[in-house]
Amino acid sequence: MTFREHDPATTTRRDIDRVSAAVVAAARALPTATLHEAGGKVGALPSIIKPVAAAFRCCGPALTVHSPGGDNLWLHRALDTAQPGDVLVVHVSGAYEHGYWGEIMTTMAKARGLAGLVIDGCVRDGVLLEQIGFPVFARGLCIRGTGKDYGAIGWLNAPVLIGDVTVSAGDLVVGDADGVVAVPRLRAAEVVAKSQQRERDEAAILKRLQAGESTMQVYGFH
Repeated sequence: MTFREHDPATTTRRDIDRVSAAVVAAARALPTATLHEAGGKVGALPSIIKPVAAAFRCCGPALTVHSPGGDNLWLHRALDTAQPGDVLVVHVSGAYEHGYWGEIMTTMAKARGLAGLVIDGCVRDGVLLEQIGFPVFARGLCIRGTGKDYGAIGWLNAPVLIGDVTVSAGDLVVGDADGVVAVPRLRAAEVVAKSQQRERDEAAILKRLQAGESTMQVYGFH
């Protein structure tokens, strides 16, 4: 049987529209829960995806990766394609129990100025990832190795479905200790502005509560 390699160029988009740098800068100061709520309960990725270290936070445009299960070659290709500030958002075809990412890839990602990794699967080298300080959000830690199948088809910068959220290349992705939210690129400026207003409104509510009012009074519950 003849082995045929897949040409990655045929399933890779390099020219994508990214959320603006100004919107990304403003979003860095905002909690994921606020962005989700202010956007009309938009973009909450599965709650099992959490930062490998509690202090990790990421914010930037998505570079999406659809990887064959149990194989991390497409993650290496993504690292070679990504621009500084990008957040890799990786779908692993439901094969969660592999360590798709570790110390080596983290070191390269940090050296190239990427903003983070969000993967709907597991990673490894958890202690080292925290020491290196590159933000990684994953389902958990797993030592099971991956392969590199040159005949397997993957995609870079095609939409990926994570939980019930479709993430497209260039969307705004923000992760913090509570989880990860993805905001569609064309709505990102609007959602960030609404989130800033929500933060101001909540600051005023906190002052009223500290002064002795109840949540029933403040919100008009009955």
